[in-house]
Amino acid sequence: MPALSLSGLTGADAMTDETADTRRLVAVTLDEASIERGTPDQEHERTIAIYDLVEENVFGIPGHDGGPYVLALGLVANRLSFDIRLQDETPIIAHLLSLSPFRKVIKDYFMICESYYEAIRTASPERIEAIDMGRRGVHDEGAGLVRERLDGKIEIDHKTARRLFTLIAALSWKGSDR
Repeated sequence: MPALSLSGLTGADAMTDETADTRRLVAVTLDEASIERGTPDQEHERTIAIYDLVEENVFGIPGHDGGPYVLALGLVANRLSFDIRLQDETPIIAHLLSLSPFRKVIKDYFMICESYYEAIRTASPERIEAIDMGRRGVHDEGAGLVRERLDGKIEIDHKTARRLFTLIAALSWKGSDR
């Protein structure tokens, strides 16, 4: 099955700093063998996360100044795989991270997202807003964990970490305890 990816978007056109062009992602791919199809809401969220991530991100490899980069995310032996390459597909580095530290926040994220998707169909605007605030809080917690786990390996900003967390959660849908 082919991988889900987006590339070639023009978010870099807005950047004028040459360093910013080398410290960014230009394509993101999710290993289709690592992921199950989710609900339409989950699929939409994943597609938007990839689009937004490619459109605007900060992504660098400490000690390496050769981007822009291409990122392939997947699961390898129950670990999260970050396969990082140059735009011409030259391999740079691969990181494998344990999913264990993410399990609780991902479970919380799934639960609150289900509540949110249900609420937007039937609840009052005030209820939707309250649930969405909680969802953003859990999402921020997940982004903080992504930054912590990648510290010293990959340099990212908060927005990039949020979008990566969304994709990490998407990879966790397969076999999750929902």
